[in-house]
Amino acid sequence: MRHAWPPLLMLAAAVAVWELVVRAAHVPDYLFPAPSAVGSSLSDDASLLARATLVTMREIVLGYLLALALALGLAVVLHFSAVLRRSLLPILVISQTVPTVLLAPILAILLGYGIEAKLVVVAVVCFFPIVISAVDGLRSADPELVRMMRTLDGDRLATFHRVEFPGALPAIFSGARVAATYAAVGAVFGEWAGSSAGLGFVILQAQPALETARIFAAVLILSALALALYALVTLAERLLVPWQQEAHARA
Repeated sequence: MRHAWPPLLMLAAAVAVWELVVRAAHVPDYLFPAPSAVGSSLSDDASLLARATLVTMREIVLGYLLALALALGLAVVLHFSAVLRRSLLPILVISQTVPTVLLAPILAILLGYGIEAKLVVVAVVCFFPIVISAVDGLRSADPELVRMMRTLDGDRLATFHRVEFPGALPAIFSGARVAATYAAVGAVFGEWAGSSAGLGFVILQAQPALETARIFAAVLILSALALALYALVTLAERLLVPWQQEAHARA
């Protein structure tokens, strides 16, 4: 808890300076709202923002879980097949050159304007860092432990189960944490491509009316959702990979 105070104090100081500068310069709220105006929007638009948050949170969680399942499954396949690994990894890298903001409308056309397109957009955004981290983690297994398993007549699956996969968990969670910060962005892109609900839709509606405080409020909630998902992944890592925390504590 002691280590959390400096960032919180810096954040509070930044918010205070933001409020003072905006008020001293008499900046209209529709151009750049003060934190107090954003707080008022969170209160006045609480019902609207709550409904939108539930929609976007569902897209984030389901899309993230879909990305996690697909990425881990593909990483295992690539780990067991060097031919597929050499063939597919370059394609995965090339796929990241396609901007998600352009991919989202195409998916909306193909899958419709329901939740399916949003889930795919979130999954696409989160997929790459997880699969790359998982592949690298599986390939970086301790060679001494692998040789020991072979000495003990351990087959390929036993080596994977007892050595390679547990050893890859820190790398997998590292990629999963990175992906957690992208999930909210993917959900917003999906909603911008075609939606009638969600925080992305709230932002689209607020732009023409110059309701900038509402936009800031929606962005603040999106950031909170991303941080919450990041915290959940970090907690899962602490529970499933306790030896990693012990190693950090000794260091």
